[in-house]
Amino acid sequence: MKTIILFLLAFLMVVTAVCRAQQARIVFYNVENLFDTENDTLTNDDEFLPDGPKRWTHERYYRKVVRVYQVMAALGRGELPAVIGVCEIENRKVLNSLVYETPFHQFGYRIIHRDSPDRRGIDVAVLYQPDLFTPDSAEWLEVPLGGGETTREILHVRGRLWDDNPIHIYVNHWPSRYGGAGSSQPKRVAAAATLAASVKRIYADEEKPNIVIMGDFNDGPEDESLQIISRIRLQAEISCPWPIVNLSTGYSIAGEGTLKHGGSWNVFDQVLVSCAMIKGENGLIIMSERAEIFKAGFLLEEDMIYTGTKPYRTYIGPAYHGGFSDHLPVSVTVGRLTGGGHRH
Repeated sequence: MKTIILFLLAFLMVVTAVCRAQQARIVFYNVENLFDTENDTLTNDDEFLPDGPKRWTHERYYRKVVRVYQVMAALGRGELPAVIGVCEIENRKVLNSLVYETPFHQFGYRIIHRDSPDRRGIDVAVLYQPDLFTPDSAEWLEVPLGGGETTREILHVRGRLWDDNPIHIYVNHWPSRYGGAGSSQPKRVAAAATLAASVKRIYADEEKPNIVIMGDFNDGPEDESLQIISRIRLQAEISCPWPIVNLSTGYSIAGEGTLKHGGSWNVFDQVLVSCAMIKGENGLIIMSERAEIFKAGFLLEEDMIYTGTKPYRTYIGPAYHGGFSDHLPVSVTVGRLTGGGHRH
Protein backbone atom coordinates (compact mmCIF):
# COMPACT_ATOMS: atom_id res chain seq x y z
CA MET A 1 0.00 0.00 0.00
CA LYS A 2 2.82 2.40 0.90
CA THR A 3 4.46 1.71 -2.46
CA ILE A 4 1.21 2.45 -4.31
CA ILE A 5 0.74 5.72 -2.43
CA LEU A 6 4.29 6.83 -3.19
CA PHE A 7 3.79 5.93 -6.84
CA LEU A 8 0.57 7.94 -7.02
CA LEU A 9 2.21 10.94 -5.36
CA ALA A 10 5.09 10.78 -7.82
CA PHE A 11 2.63 10.53 -10.71
CA LEU A 12 0.68 13.54 -9.48
CA MET A 13 3.88 15.54 -9.18
CA VAL A 14 4.73 14.75 -12.80
CA VAL A 15 1.21 15.66 -13.99
CA THR A 16 1.33 18.93 -12.02
CA ALA A 17 4.71 19.81 -13.51
CA VAL A 18 3.47 19.10 -17.04
CA CYS A 19 0.33 21.18 -16.51
CA ARG A 20 2.36 24.11 -15.22
CA ALA A 21 4.71 23.90 -18.19
CA GLN A 22 1.84 23.69 -20.68
CA GLN A 23 -0.37 26.62 -19.83
CA ALA A 24 -1.31 29.73 -21.77
CA ARG A 25 -3.34 32.74 -20.77
CA ILE A 26 -6.01 34.24 -23.03
CA VAL A 27 -7.01 37.82 -22.14
CA PHE A 28 -9.61 40.37 -23.14
CA TYR A 29 -9.20 44.08 -22.43
CA ASN A 30 -11.33 47.09 -23.35
CA VAL A 31 -8.57 49.70 -23.37
CA GLU A 32 -10.93 52.71 -23.39
CA ASN A 33 -10.61 54.85 -26.52
CA LEU A 34 -7.07 54.19 -27.71
CA PHE A 35 -6.98 56.73 -30.55
CA ASP A 36 -3.98 58.13 -32.38
CA THR A 37 -3.49 61.90 -32.63
CA GLU A 38 -4.18 62.25 -36.36
CA ASN A 39 -7.48 63.18 -37.96
CA ASP A 40 -9.24 60.46 -39.93
CA THR A 41 -11.67 62.12 -42.30
CA LEU A 42 -13.64 58.89 -42.70
CA THR A 43 -14.55 58.52 -39.00
CA ASN A 44 -15.75 60.66 -36.12
CA ASP A 45 -12.47 60.93 -34.20
CA ASP A 46 -12.39 64.72 -33.70
CA GLU A 47 -12.76 64.32 -29.94
CA PHE A 48 -9.32 62.72 -29.73
CA LEU A 49 -7.10 65.23 -31.48
CA PRO A 50 -4.51 67.64 -30.04
CA ASP A 51 -6.88 70.56 -30.67
CA GLY A 52 -10.03 68.53 -29.92
CA PRO A 53 -12.22 68.71 -26.80
CA LYS A 54 -10.04 66.22 -24.93
CA ARG A 55 -6.66 67.69 -25.94
CA TRP A 56 -5.35 64.27 -26.92
CA THR A 57 -1.61 64.87 -27.30
CA HIS A 58 1.18 62.54 -28.36
CA GLU A 59 2.47 62.44 -24.79
CA ARG A 60 -0.92 61.29 -23.49
CA TYR A 61 -1.22 58.81 -26.34
CA TYR A 62 2.17 57.23 -25.73
CA ARG A 63 1.54 57.05 -21.99
CA LYS A 64 -1.67 55.20 -22.71
CA VAL A 65 0.08 52.72 -25.02
CA VAL A 66 2.74 51.94 -22.43
CA ARG A 67 0.10 51.47 -19.77
CA VAL A 68 -1.65 48.78 -21.80
CA TYR A 69 1.63 46.87 -21.83
CA GLN A 70 2.04 47.39 -18.09
CA VAL A 71 -1.38 45.87 -17.45
CA MET A 72 -0.61 42.78 -19.54
CA ALA A 73 2.78 42.30 -17.90
CA ALA A 74 1.28 42.54 -14.42
CA LEU A 75 -1.66 40.31 -15.27
CA GLY A 76 0.64 37.56 -16.54
CA ARG A 77 2.73 37.67 -13.36
CA GLY A 78 5.91 37.77 -15.39
CA GLU A 79 4.62 35.82 -18.41
CA LEU A 80 2.75 37.72 -21.08
CA PRO A 81 -0.48 36.24 -22.47
CA ALA A 82 -0.45 33.94 -25.47
CA VAL A 83 -3.49 35.69 -26.96
CA ILE A 84 -4.90 39.15 -26.19
CA GLY A 85 -8.24 40.32 -27.50
CA VAL A 86 -8.70 44.11 -27.41
CA CYS A 87 -11.42 46.59 -28.24
CA GLU A 88 -11.82 50.37 -28.48
CA ILE A 89 -8.65 50.72 -30.57
CA GLU A 90 -8.81 53.13 -33.49
CA ASN A 91 -6.67 51.48 -36.15
CA ARG A 92 -3.61 49.46 -37.08
CA LYS A 93 -1.34 52.36 -36.21
CA VAL A 94 -2.17 52.25 -32.49
CA LEU A 95 -1.69 48.47 -32.50
CA ASN A 96 1.69 48.91 -34.14
CA SER A 97 2.62 51.43 -31.45
CA LEU A 98 1.56 48.96 -28.80
CA VAL A 99 3.41 45.97 -30.26
CA TYR A 100 6.56 47.66 -31.59
CA GLU A 101 7.08 50.77 -29.43
CA THR A 102 6.70 49.26 -25.97
CA PRO A 103 8.45 46.31 -24.28
CA PHE A 104 5.91 44.11 -26.10
CA HIS A 105 8.42 44.12 -28.98
CA GLN A 106 10.68 41.73 -27.05
CA PHE A 107 8.04 39.00 -27.31
CA GLY A 108 7.36 39.10 -31.06
CA TYR A 109 3.62 39.72 -30.87
CA ARG A 110 1.71 39.77 -34.14
CA ILE A 111 -1.59 41.44 -35.00
CA ILE A 112 -4.92 40.40 -36.50
CA HIS A 113 -7.01 43.46 -37.34
CA ARG A 114 -9.02 45.32 -39.91
CA ASP A 115 -10.93 48.61 -39.81
CA SER A 116 -14.53 48.20 -38.71
CA PRO A 117 -17.63 49.99 -40.04
CA ASP A 118 -18.17 51.64 -36.64
CA ARG A 119 -18.91 55.35 -37.08
CA ARG A 120 -16.27 56.32 -34.50
CA GLY A 121 -13.78 54.00 -36.14
CA ILE A 122 -13.13 51.85 -33.07
CA ASP A 123 -12.22 48.25 -33.76
CA VAL A 124 -11.54 44.85 -32.22
CA ALA A 125 -8.27 43.01 -32.71
CA VAL A 126 -6.15 40.07 -31.59
CA LEU A 127 -2.51 40.18 -30.51
CA TYR A 128 -0.71 36.86 -30.21
CA GLN A 129 2.66 35.27 -29.53
CA PRO A 130 3.46 33.14 -32.61
CA ASP A 131 5.49 30.60 -30.65
CA LEU A 132 2.34 29.76 -28.66
CA PHE A 133 -0.53 30.44 -31.04
CA THR A 134 -0.70 29.87 -34.79
CA PRO A 135 -3.67 31.46 -36.61
CA ASP A 136 -5.01 29.55 -39.59
CA SER A 137 -7.76 31.93 -40.68
CA ALA A 138 -9.69 35.01 -39.59
CA GLU A 139 -13.16 36.21 -40.46
CA TRP A 140 -15.12 39.30 -39.46
CA LEU A 141 -18.80 38.72 -38.82
CA GLU A 142 -21.03 41.66 -39.71
CA VAL A 143 -23.79 42.44 -37.23
CA PRO A 144 -26.91 43.55 -39.15
CA LEU A 145 -28.66 46.39 -37.32
CA GLY A 146 -30.76 47.75 -40.15
CA GLY A 147 -31.60 51.36 -40.99
CA GLY A 148 -28.08 52.03 -42.26
CA GLU A 149 -26.63 51.82 -38.75
CA THR A 150 -23.29 50.08 -38.31
CA THR A 151 -21.33 48.63 -35.41
CA ARG A 152 -18.17 46.70 -34.72
CA GLU A 153 -17.80 43.32 -36.41
CA ILE A 154 -17.17 40.14 -34.43
CA LEU A 155 -13.68 38.77 -35.04
CA HIS A 156 -13.43 34.99 -35.35
CA VAL A 157 -9.94 33.49 -35.49
CA ARG A 158 -9.31 29.81 -36.14
CA GLY A 159 -5.93 28.64 -34.99
CA ARG A 160 -3.83 26.26 -32.92
CA LEU A 161 -2.24 26.46 -29.49
CA TRP A 162 1.17 24.78 -29.29
CA ASP A 163 0.93 23.95 -33.02
CA ASP A 164 -1.42 20.98 -32.71
CA ASN A 165 -4.40 21.96 -30.55
CA PRO A 166 -7.19 23.53 -32.65
CA ILE A 167 -9.09 26.42 -31.08
CA HIS A 168 -11.63 29.05 -32.16
CA ILE A 169 -11.33 32.50 -30.61
CA TYR A 170 -14.02 35.19 -30.86
CA VAL A 171 -13.50 38.85 -29.92
CA ASN A 172 -16.66 40.92 -29.42
CA HIS A 173 -17.59 44.53 -28.73
CA TRP A 174 -21.37 44.63 -28.89
CA PRO A 175 -23.45 47.81 -29.36
CA SER A 176 -23.49 50.15 -26.37
CA ARG A 177 -26.38 51.07 -24.12
CA TYR A 178 -26.35 54.63 -25.39
CA GLY A 179 -29.93 55.89 -25.41
CA GLY A 180 -31.01 53.40 -22.77
CA ALA A 181 -30.49 49.70 -22.03
CA GLY A 182 -34.02 48.76 -23.12
CA SER A 183 -34.15 50.68 -26.38
CA SER A 184 -30.69 49.48 -27.42
CA GLN A 185 -31.26 45.85 -26.43
CA PRO A 186 -32.33 44.66 -29.92
CA LYS A 187 -28.91 45.66 -31.24
CA ARG A 188 -27.14 43.37 -28.78
CA VAL A 189 -29.62 40.61 -29.49
CA ALA A 190 -28.69 40.97 -33.17
CA ALA A 191 -25.02 40.60 -32.24
CA ALA A 192 -25.84 37.53 -30.15
CA ALA A 193 -27.76 35.96 -33.02
CA THR A 194 -24.81 36.54 -35.36
CA LEU A 195 -22.40 34.94 -32.90
CA ALA A 196 -24.73 32.02 -32.13
CA ALA A 197 -25.10 31.20 -35.83
CA SER A 198 -21.31 31.07 -36.21
CA VAL A 199 -20.91 28.83 -33.16
CA LYS A 200 -23.57 26.44 -34.48
CA ARG A 201 -21.65 26.17 -37.77
CA ILE A 202 -18.54 25.16 -35.86
CA TYR A 203 -20.43 22.49 -33.96
CA ALA A 204 -21.86 21.21 -37.25
CA ASP A 205 -18.33 20.75 -38.61
CA GLU A 206 -16.47 19.60 -35.48
CA GLU A 207 -17.48 17.02 -32.90
CA LYS A 208 -15.86 18.56 -29.81
CA PRO A 209 -14.60 22.04 -30.72
CA ASN A 210 -12.42 24.19 -28.48
CA ILE A 211 -14.04 27.63 -28.41
CA VAL A 212 -13.22 30.78 -26.43
CA ILE A 213 -15.65 33.71 -26.72
CA MET A 214 -14.57 36.97 -25.09
CA GLY A 215 -15.47 40.62 -25.26
CA ASP A 216 -17.26 43.67 -23.95
CA PHE A 217 -20.85 42.63 -24.47
CA ASN A 218 -22.46 45.74 -22.90
CA ASP A 219 -24.79 43.27 -21.20
CA GLY A 220 -24.41 41.02 -18.19
CA PRO A 221 -24.51 37.20 -18.15
CA GLU A 222 -28.15 37.27 -17.06
CA ASP A 223 -29.34 39.52 -19.92
CA GLU A 224 -31.25 38.20 -22.92
CA SER A 225 -28.38 38.63 -25.38
CA LEU A 226 -25.94 36.52 -23.34
CA GLN A 227 -28.63 33.97 -22.60
CA ILE A 228 -28.93 33.42 -26.36
CA ILE A 229 -25.28 32.30 -26.33
CA SER A 230 -25.46 30.33 -23.09
CA ARG A 231 -28.61 28.49 -24.24
CA ILE A 232 -27.58 27.52 -27.76
CA ARG A 233 -29.29 24.28 -28.78
CA LEU A 234 -27.74 21.63 -31.01
CA GLN A 235 -28.94 18.50 -32.75
CA ALA A 236 -25.93 16.47 -31.59
CA GLU A 237 -25.48 15.22 -28.05
CA ILE A 238 -22.72 16.70 -25.87
CA SER A 239 -21.38 15.90 -22.41
CA CYS A 240 -22.47 19.23 -20.87
CA PRO A 241 -25.97 20.64 -20.38
CA TRP A 242 -25.12 23.42 -22.85
CA PRO A 243 -22.57 23.80 -25.67
CA ILE A 244 -21.26 27.16 -24.34
CA VAL A 245 -20.52 27.88 -20.68
CA ASN A 246 -20.25 31.46 -19.37
CA LEU A 247 -17.28 31.60 -16.99
CA SER A 248 -18.20 35.12 -15.84
CA THR A 249 -21.50 34.14 -14.24
CA GLY A 250 -21.83 34.88 -10.53
CA TYR A 251 -19.70 37.99 -10.22
CA SER A 252 -22.66 40.38 -10.19
CA ILE A 253 -24.29 38.45 -7.36
CA ALA A 254 -21.14 38.98 -5.32
CA GLY A 255 -21.12 42.70 -6.12
CA GLU A 256 -18.05 42.42 -8.35
CA GLY A 257 -17.57 43.45 -11.95
CA THR A 258 -15.39 44.83 -14.71
CA LEU A 259 -16.74 48.38 -14.87
CA LYS A 260 -18.69 50.62 -12.55
CA HIS A 261 -21.71 52.72 -13.39
CA GLY A 262 -22.91 54.94 -10.56
CA GLY A 263 -22.42 52.88 -7.45
CA SER A 264 -22.89 49.47 -9.07
CA TRP A 265 -20.38 47.11 -10.65
CA ASN A 266 -21.36 45.50 -13.97
CA VAL A 267 -19.97 42.38 -15.61
CA PHE A 268 -19.92 43.45 -19.25
CA ASP A 269 -16.46 41.99 -20.01
CA GLN A 270 -16.83 38.21 -20.07
CA VAL A 271 -15.29 34.94 -21.21
CA LEU A 272 -17.36 31.99 -22.41
CA VAL A 273 -15.98 28.62 -23.49
CA SER A 274 -17.19 25.44 -25.15
CA CYS A 275 -18.18 22.28 -23.32
CA ALA A 276 -15.08 20.47 -24.63
CA MET A 277 -12.80 22.96 -22.87
CA ILE A 278 -14.61 22.46 -19.57
CA LYS A 279 -14.28 18.70 -19.86
CA GLY A 280 -10.85 18.63 -21.49
CA GLU A 281 -12.17 16.47 -24.32
CA ASN A 282 -10.07 17.79 -27.20
CA GLY A 283 -6.56 18.45 -25.91
CA LEU A 284 -7.25 21.73 -24.10
CA ILE A 285 -8.78 22.41 -20.71
CA ILE A 286 -9.80 25.51 -18.75
CA MET A 287 -7.77 25.56 -15.54
CA SER A 288 -10.31 27.33 -13.31
CA GLU A 289 -14.04 27.40 -12.79
CA ARG A 290 -14.42 31.14 -13.44
CA ALA A 291 -12.88 33.78 -15.63
CA GLU A 292 -10.46 35.97 -13.70
CA ILE A 293 -11.15 39.68 -13.34
CA PHE A 294 -7.78 41.38 -12.96
CA LYS A 295 -8.33 44.00 -10.28
CA ALA A 296 -4.82 44.96 -9.21
CA GLY A 297 -4.66 47.99 -6.94
CA PHE A 298 -2.99 50.21 -9.53
CA LEU A 299 -6.01 49.77 -11.84
CA LEU A 300 -8.38 51.11 -9.19
CA GLU A 301 -8.93 54.31 -7.26
CA GLU A 302 -11.13 55.36 -4.39
CA ASP A 303 -14.71 56.12 -5.34
CA MET A 304 -15.24 59.51 -3.72
CA ILE A 305 -18.93 59.72 -4.63
CA TYR A 306 -20.03 56.16 -3.97
CA THR A 307 -18.32 53.67 -1.70
CA GLY A 308 -15.41 51.37 -2.38
CA THR A 309 -13.26 51.63 -5.48
CA LYS A 310 -13.72 52.17 -9.21
CA PRO A 311 -11.54 51.73 -12.31
CA TYR A 312 -8.76 54.29 -12.67
CA ARG A 313 -9.72 55.57 -16.11
CA THR A 314 -8.05 57.77 -18.73
CA TYR A 315 -10.78 60.43 -18.85
CA ILE A 316 -13.62 61.47 -16.60
CA GLY A 317 -15.94 63.24 -19.01
CA PRO A 318 -13.82 65.76 -20.94
CA ALA A 319 -11.15 65.95 -18.21
CA TYR A 320 -7.92 64.02 -18.58
CA HIS A 321 -7.47 61.75 -15.56
CA GLY A 322 -4.32 59.89 -16.58
CA GLY A 323 -5.43 56.37 -15.66
CA PHE A 324 -5.60 53.08 -17.51
CA SER A 325 -9.17 52.25 -18.60
CA ASP A 326 -12.76 52.37 -17.43
CA HIS A 327 -12.81 48.57 -17.76
CA LEU A 328 -10.87 45.82 -16.01
CA PRO A 329 -9.38 43.00 -18.09
CA VAL A 330 -10.63 39.41 -17.90
CA SER A 331 -8.76 36.21 -18.65
CA VAL A 332 -8.69 32.43 -18.57
CA THR A 333 -5.77 30.04 -18.33
CA VAL A 334 -5.79 27.16 -20.81
CA GLY A 335 -3.90 23.94 -20.10
CA ARG A 336 -2.64 21.44 -22.62
CA LEU A 337 -3.54 17.82 -22.01
CA THR A 338 -1.40 14.98 -23.27
CA GLY A 339 -2.21 11.33 -23.64
CA GLY A 340 -5.92 11.98 -24.20
CA GLY A 341 -6.63 12.85 -20.60
CA HIS A 342 -9.72 14.80 -19.67
CA ARG A 343 -11.64 16.07 -16.65
CA HIS A 344 -14.42 13.78 -15.44
